[in-house]
Amino acid sequence: MTVQELTGADVPTGLLIGGQWTGGRGDGTIPVVDPSTEDAITEVADGTVEDALDAVGAAYDALPGWAATPPRRRAEVLRRAFELMTANAEPLARLMSAENGKSLRDARGEAAYSAEFFRWYAEEAVRMDGVLTTAPSGANRILVTRQPVGVSVLVTPWNFPAAMATRKIGPALAAGCPVVLKPASETPLTALYIASLLAEAGVPDGVVNVLTSKKSGAVVSAMLNDPRVRKLSFTGSTEVGRILLREAAETVVNCSMELGGNAPFIIFEDADIPAAVDGALLAKMRNGGEACTAANRFYVHEAVADEFSREFSARLEALVVGPGLDESTDVGPLVNEPTRSKVAELVASAADDGGKVVTGGRAPDRRGYYYQPTVVDQVPADASVLNTEIFGPVAPIVRFTSEADAVTWANDTEYGLVSYVYTGDLARGLRVSEALEAGMIGLNRGLVSDPAAPFGGVKQSGIGREGAHEGLLEFTETKYIATNW
Repeated sequence: MTVQELTGADVPTGLLIGGQWTGGRGDGTIPVVDPSTEDAITEVADGTVEDALDAVGAAYDALPGWAATPPRRRAEVLRRAFELMTANAEPLARLMSAENGKSLRDARGEAAYSAEFFRWYAEEAVRMDGVLTTAPSGANRILVTRQPVGVSVLVTPWNFPAAMATRKIGPALAAGCPVVLKPASETPLTALYIASLLAEAGVPDGVVNVLTSKKSGAVVSAMLNDPRVRKLSFTGSTEVGRILLREAAETVVNCSMELGGNAPFIIFEDADIPAAVDGALLAKMRNGGEACTAANRFYVHEAVADEFSREFSARLEALVVGPGLDESTDVGPLVNEPTRSKVAELVASAADDGGKVVTGGRAPDRRGYYYQPTVVDQVPADASVLNTEIFGPVAPIVRFTSEADAVTWANDTEYGLVSYVYTGDLARGLRVSEALEAGMIGLNRGLVSDPAAPFGGVKQSGIGREGAHEGLLEFTETKYIATNW
């Protein structure tokens, strides 16, 4: 079957540079594999370094016109993009399921969520604030304005191919910045489809460029070292983020980084356990656990640990594992074989360290990169699995007895993206939330993401924020004008 027959989406397979779809300067292609079958469903162009610089040039040429476009007009383009994404939500969802493997339920949720960034930033485009004050000495007025930062390179991961793209494109376009989007080579089709919808929405040629390439390091490096590029927005692993920050330092490129996570999920003895199980299911199993916000370590008070482990395991056992495009599927395959192998190794490591596998713990004997939803109970607090971002459907449970231990263990990581807390005591919940070293807290909630909220982490989980008004400001430079009248 063709991609259009499989998903209903008419997807270009070339590079988008300066408003033109092209095969690029090279002659290579990238196969796009369905993780449910391990079969290639199509191929897309494999961009070269020269293609990357062509895309930067196209964005640079488009910068003056787009930056000068009235905010209301930019807002109307983004609003139209939201409407087109909403109208095409089902093909978009099926496309994500086909190339990523996620269940249709998750994909439909992402399709709706990703469109919301265009609606939110359509509203934010006309709210670029400035400041006018008088200097304390009275010598002059202080006029502060916001201007577009310039050509922006956007690098997005495979786990949320639509939402990570729109969360960056939306604020960049609202601020007046043209972009070059480099999507993950595992999931290029979603980015190409969204770009085609943006063109239909009226985005001028060169304002949005898309470069698919399996030579990620080389093409991103070339763009970062081009003086016309003034912004990098990257979502991916902390390891790659460190490399890009070092490279960006050479030309002092403005960087936003949304990096890895190792989210603790703390359940106190006074928590509503059924609610905690519901929240844990959402925080752990959204996108099959392949999320930087996924609950990675469960710290459960000894008094309720047996109940939580039993009920949570029962819920995971009831989930249907199958192809992403199957309507009955709750949990699709992992994205590729290396990811599945890593997950299996982490489960074996947790068992070797003394953990007890309650459910799952194996890969089904079938074609596709599947792994059973897994609970490993009674994991020691110093087990190595707790130091690694699992990125799969595995929940290690550590038991605790004191609040201080729970907070100390939760903070014992280089990451600080999100933490989850369940308690019936609001004072305790707020106290613990303040003590946790994370950029976001889910207090009696298993989901924190919202286009209107500032998304980002502390420590080695990132720099800057996406979403909310803060996300718009990430694509601006502050200019101060001293004047009198």
